[in-house]
Amino acid sequence: MGATNSSTRSDANLYNNNDDVNFDHFQILRAIGKGSFGKGNFLYACKILCYTDEEDLFMVCDLLTGGDLRYHLQNRVEFSEESVALLVCELGSALDYLQNQRVVHRDVKPDNILLDSCGHAHLTDFNIATRLAKDGLACSMSGTKPYMAPEVFMCALDELAGYTFPVDWWSLGVVAYEMRANIRPFPIHSNTAMVEVKNILYTPVYYPRYWSLDFVDLLSKLLCVHPGARMSSQHELQQTPLLRHIDFSKVLTKQIKPSFKPPEDHLNCDPCLELEEMIIETRPLHKKKKRLAKQRSAQKDSDPERVWIKEYIAYNRFKELKRKDMERKETEWERELQEAMANSVVTSLTSIAGPNASPPNQELPKCNTNAETVNSSNAAKSKTPTKTNTSRFRFDLNICTKDACN
Repeated sequence: MGATNSSTRSDANLYNNNDDVNFDHFQILRAIGKGSFGKGNFLYACKILCYTDEEDLFMVCDLLTGGDLRYHLQNRVEFSEESVALLVCELGSALDYLQNQRVVHRDVKPDNILLDSCGHAHLTDFNIATRLAKDGLACSMSGTKPYMAPEVFMCALDELAGYTFPVDWWSLGVVAYEMRANIRPFPIHSNTAMVEVKNILYTPVYYPRYWSLDFVDLLSKLLCVHPGARMSSQHELQQTPLLRHIDFSKVLTKQIKPSFKPPEDHLNCDPCLELEEMIIETRPLHKKKKRLAKQRSAQKDSDPERVWIKEYIAYNRFKELKRKDMERKETEWERELQEAMANSVVTSLTSIAGPNASPPNQELPKCNTNAETVNSSNAAKSKTPTKTNTSRFRFDLNICTKDACN
C-alpha cells in the first residue's frame, strides 16, 4: 500500500507533533500489492501510527520488498542447498524465540515467509498462533493441510490429546524440502481425507540422489513423524553436520549474505493483486477518508444525545434573575390592587338639605353642559380604579347638587 504523510504537503501545519497521529494524517495513493510490503518514490519509516479506528486494526511492519517465498517458488526460482540452509537457520531462530515465548505459530508455509531486499527471511501472519500455558497442549486442527504435522491430524481424529511446538518445525521441514525440489514431500491437498492424510504421512519420504547427505540428514530430522524424536530447537539445529559451521550470532544480526537476492527492477508480487483492493475489496483504503467522514456525519445526526442538545435551551443566569424579579414585582402589584379594591367601599348617598333645598319630588334645575360633562366624567372615574405613582388606588366621587351647579 502506497502512502504519503500529510506533513510533506502544503497543509503541514495541520499536524502538531504533540497530537496523536491518526489515519487522516496520511494520504492513501494506491494498493501496491497484497502483503506487508510496498513501493514508492522513497522509503518512509512510519514510527507512530494510530493502531485502530472505526473499521480496521493497523499493524506497522518492517518494509520487506523481496516478496513472499511462494511468489519465487511459482516463478521457478532454483534455491541451492546453501540458500535453503541459511533460510532454515533464520526461521529456526524465529521458531526458537517463539518457543521461549510459549507461542506456537501453526501456519509456517511459503506464503507466510517474506524476504527483504537482501533475501533474509521473516516469519509473518500470526492469525492462528496460540500461546500455551506451562505444560499445556493445543488441540484444535489449525493450519494449512500440506504443511500440518502428523500429530495435528491425530489430535483431530481423537488419537492424541494435543500437540506443542514441534509442529512448527515439521512445517519448516516441508518448506525446506519444497524450496529445494519445488514440490512438497507429501501429496496432500486441502480436500484430502483425514484418514488418507494419516497414511500418506507415514510413508517414507523420497530424497533425490543428487542431494547431499548432510542436507538429507537435516530434512529427515525435521520431517520425523514422532514429535518426541523430531528436531525442535536452535540448539539441535546447530548440532547438525550441515549447519555446524554456521555462526548463529551472525545469523541473528544478518551478517551472512544470502545467495539468493530478490530482483529490484520489478515488484516481487503478482501485478494483478495491485487492482484487488479497488475491484474486490468492499472497503478499499484509498476511499476510507470519505467513507469515514460520511459515517461520522451520519452518526452525529442520528445520535440521540446530540439531537437533544440541539433542543436544549442554554441557561443564562442574568436573564433568569431578571425574569424572577419581574415576576416578583407583578405579584406585588396584583396584591396591592386586590387590597385597594377590598378597602374602597362606596357608602349610600344622601341629599344635602339646605335653606334653599327643593322638595324631594321637585326637579332640580339643569346644570350647564360643561358641568354635566365634568360630573359625568368624574362619575365614570368613580367606577374605574386609577393607579398613582405611589402604586396606590382611590375612588373620586363628585356629586352634582343645586348649590354646586350654581
